[in-house]
Amino acid sequence: MQETRLDTARIRAARRVIDPVFLDTPLYRCEALEPGLGCTVSIKLETANPVRSFKARGTEVVASLLADKGSRAAVCASAGNLGQALAWSGRGRGLDVTVVASRFATRAKLDRIRALDAGLELVDGDHEMARERAAAIARYDGIRLVEDSLDIETCEGAATIGLELVDAAPSFDTVLIALGGGALATGVGHVVKALAPEVEVICVQPLGAPAMTRSWRGRRVVTTDSTDTIADGVAGRRPIPAVLDDLLLVADDAVLVQEASIIAGMRMLLDHAGLVVEPSAALGIAAILEDRVRFAGRHVVTIVCGSNVDVDAYHGWVGAAPIHGS
Repeated sequence: MQETRLDTARIRAARRVIDPVFLDTPLYRCEALEPGLGCTVSIKLETANPVRSFKARGTEVVASLLADKGSRAAVCASAGNLGQALAWSGRGRGLDVTVVASRFATRAKLDRIRALDAGLELVDGDHEMARERAAAIARYDGIRLVEDSLDIETCEGAATIGLELVDAAPSFDTVLIALGGGALATGVGHVVKALAPEVEVICVQPLGAPAMTRSWRGRRVVTTDSTDTIADGVAGRRPIPAVLDDLLLVADDAVLVQEASIIAGMRMLLDHAGLVVEPSAALGIAAILEDRVRFAGRHVVTIVCGSNVDVDAYHGWVGAAPIHGS
């Protein structure tokens, strides 16, 4: 395999600086999902931690390095999950954290960022506008700008999930990974291709936020003017060239799924796995639902990457709980 920006030795070392509360997350076969999907399904559950997403694996690495260097502050742009994670990791290491987000971001995520003692600045635009504002703050204040997916620490922190998948040595032959900025996909993909190259790495993105998938397919950066998806955690418009270069080396495929399939995946995870997840975390299930023939007979691992949802919005998508036995 050609070399990505990631390094497997650094990824193994990252486990030593990540709080154990974020490591060795549950990996289990979920037989209850299988009749409806037509394949063997295992879940890697990245929601059972203080920030309810995988993002803290990366921010723990970032914050550890900043603390070692004597840095006192950092800023990031976030749809919500990265901001929570950086706030959590920074608070534990004495860092002043500022998060820039769209004022249209999920309220529960914004409230949690505030609760973790981070400064929160809201912009009247989308995530790309938040990225621009965070960069301006970093320049003006002379502090570290944490850029998800571009900063290698965020990718290598996420890559520790790949180590846990491979080290568990289950018989899976496919891993389905939510694709947004690319930290999770390039991180897990790097480890899987380095240590278990026979496993197929498939990235999944909403049809309403297709920039990275179109870029992967075209082998060049493709931007979009807007996004239209409930999966806010992966709703980027401007892929980062260096991240795309890595993705081209580790992804076997990138697919787009419809909103209805994402909602159906969320409902399946609630009904059959007892999991309340955000839309981005249901992308893997959505991909199977849209192409059962492709996955028939396979053992698929899907990474359930986050569970930070607005309760009212979630009920609007998923609906009332079913009445069993009726």
